Formats: sequence, C-alpha cells, structure tokens
Amino acid sequence: MKIRVKTYSGHKADERPTSFFLGNRELAVVELVDRYYDPHEDIFKVKAEDGGVYIIGHDRQDDGWRLKGYYRP
Repeated sequence: MKIRVKTYSGHKADERPTSFFLGNRELAVVELVDRYYDPHEDIFKVKAEDGGVYIIGHDRQDDGWRLKGYYRP
C-alpha cells in the first residue's frame, strides 16, 4: 500500500522516516526499531505514537514509500 512519509535528511536524502500518513491520519515515529537495506529498497521497522509497529519501505528507483506490514505488540 502506497503511503506518504515525512523524513529526516542527514548525510543522505530520506535517511529515516519521522512520520507517515495512513489516509489523512499522521502518525509520528517514536522509535526506529530496525532498518534493512537491499539493492533497491530501504526498509524501516518503526514504532509509531499509536503503539503499533510498522514496516515501511522506500523504493529508491521510483522514490515511493509503501506500508509493508503492521502489528500491535
């Protein structure tokens, strides 16, 4: 599912997500739990302000963000 994401840009553009939108609802990222890199995509496991853990991916080829998974611990 495609999503909109606000990011922190430090040493590189879109270094890590700071918040993301599910529909019109913006959720702040309160913790970056983990991150993974593959040749085409950066994947972030984040804890959001609602207590849920979300897996979001940034496709570097099309510069698009996608929700890849969700769970509530």
